[in-house]
Amino acid sequence: MTRRRRRRQEIPEEERLRTVRVERLVAGGRGLARLPDGRALMVDFAAPGELVEVTVERVHSDYAEGVVARVLEPSRSRVEPRCALFGECGGCQLQHLDYPAQLAAKEGIVREQLARIGGLADAPVRPVVGADDPWAYRNHVRLSTGRRFGDAGFIHRRGRGLLRVTDCPIADPWVNGVLPRVQGHARGFHQIQLRHNAATGAALVAPAVEALAGEGAADRYVEELGGRRFQVSASSFFQVNSAQAERLAALAGAELPPRGELLVDAYAGVGVFAALFAARFGRVIAIEESPSALRDAEVNLAGLENVEFRRGKVEALLPELGASPSVVLLDPPRAGCAPEALEALAELAPPVIVYVSCNPTTLARDLRRLVAGGYALERVTPIDMFPQTAHVECVARLARVPA
Repeated sequence: MTRRRRRRQEIPEEERLRTVRVERLVAGGRGLARLPDGRALMVDFAAPGELVEVTVERVHSDYAEGVVARVLEPSRSRVEPRCALFGECGGCQLQHLDYPAQLAAKEGIVREQLARIGGLADAPVRPVVGADDPWAYRNHVRLSTGRRFGDAGFIHRRGRGLLRVTDCPIADPWVNGVLPRVQGHARGFHQIQLRHNAATGAALVAPAVEALAGEGAADRYVEELGGRRFQVSASSFFQVNSAQAERLAALAGAELPPRGELLVDAYAGVGVFAALFAARFGRVIAIEESPSALRDAEVNLAGLENVEFRRGKVEALLPELGASPSVVLLDPPRAGCAPEALEALAELAPPVIVYVSCNPTTLARDLRRLVAGGYALERVTPIDMFPQTAHVECVARLARVPA
């Protein structure tokens, strides 16, 4: 079955510049405005309430896309971006807003997605958990490289062209110290990965770059979270904001029962949640399919005799669990849970489900299915793991409704 592509229309010259009033920010961090015929115009780098001139860049059958060309009536929340590459780099979308406005926008996006996609118009959404410092937090960057001059940086927001980067305002100090030194030495690499943890002092440079010799290992490094240390391989996932990761773990822990017989940690990764919460449960079953994460988890969970790791896809292993969990903790990738995983959860019927999500859109879709399958959504707490960007994570708690 082939997916039908939206047809992009040619833009008449007289329609390339539009003056519109921005209603609000929506998923992706873009401003929502309306064209005279009622179609939506999605505007990059806008703020709610502003009157702006927009350069229309793409027109589709039912909506258009554009970028702010001139601000006619600026929002009080508009600020000067810190980064000279803002507007070109695809990494940040919200540097033009002060931090309280960013948090308000993200909470609004979560509410809108839950209502529109999840059918949960009155979802109990708590205030977003913001960062103490919305700058210099990102301890993991993936650099693209230039074939000709050996430069390293980020890709243009439109997906074409390399932007040479020697300083990134959202990157942590170690990363910014390394960025100038890699310039001119990245030829021959497709990408270069830089990771660092301030608590352990460990760093990773993968693949190994001669100009950065001695800065870090090329295969794995050590993170610290919740008072425990975790081995993380170059191909394994770990949160990029250490301070907010502590809050995320505490928030997930607060939504779990204080004691229980069996915790199922689905999409367990390198074993962070299984390790942090093992003492609260008689038994923990952790499920993960990534080979590198599984290798790390064997190290990270060593000595925890009540934790059992099962290797494979969550949707394949949940139906074969062979036990009745007290709670299931879900932490899927951006694509969310497979339908088969949600069907298995409905069959298992654990009293509590805690869902950690990095994508409000797929969270809303999955919550809709879980509510239809007999669960009540008790609360959703957004948490800002990625200030200056449009991304927002959430922790949701659901309880089984008695038959």
